[in-house]
Amino acid sequence: MSLSEILRDLGDLSHESETLGALVGRFGRRAFGALLFVFAAPNLLPLPPGSSTFLGAPLMLFAPQLALGVKTPWMPQRLRDRRLEMSVLRGAFLKLIPWVEQVERVSRARLTFLFGPVGDRLIGLACTVLAFVLMLPLPLGNLLPAAAISLFALALIQRDGVLALAGYALTVVSLGVLALAAGVIHTLVTGAIGGF
Repeated sequence: MSLSEILRDLGDLSHESETLGALVGRFGRRAFGALLFVFAAPNLLPLPPGSSTFLGAPLMLFAPQLALGVKTPWMPQRLRDRRLEMSVLRGAFLKLIPWVEQVERVSRARLTFLFGPVGDRLIGLACTVLAFVLMLPLPLGNLLPAAAISLFALALIQRDGVLALAGYALTVVSLGVLALAAGVIHTLVTGAIGGF
């Protein structure tokens, strides 16, 4: 099944909650890419306050595993048994499906040298850094990291190096914006302290 088909199935679930372990099991061999997408892409949509922290926590668990070369996602049993409210995710999935289908239509395996034992770890490292940025309480600070992780996730699933390169480019932009924001905050704080 393609990612869009899996997301459609999840959107059609009638029950209101699903364990994280069951959710992971639905993705099969695409687990890492699918998990990164499922927890990153919803941040591109309007969500209740605090959602980026809730969605970013699983990313901080799974992305480092990819960076370390773990073959299949691992999680403690307590987290595996944790139930996710599908009402929030269902709406996000249904909004994202048309975009995923468009990417799947034009995407294909290319520049595959960007993947493999080393390439996948580099993507995992980039996603780990981005997941940390995603969880920072910055106004609209989650959009660029979420978009970059989503591109990396689709790249892993499709084995599409063009998407991976786009993810790396967006990672550089995200970190640049973070550095700029940190500089502005530092200047404001320093100025405020100097004013007393």
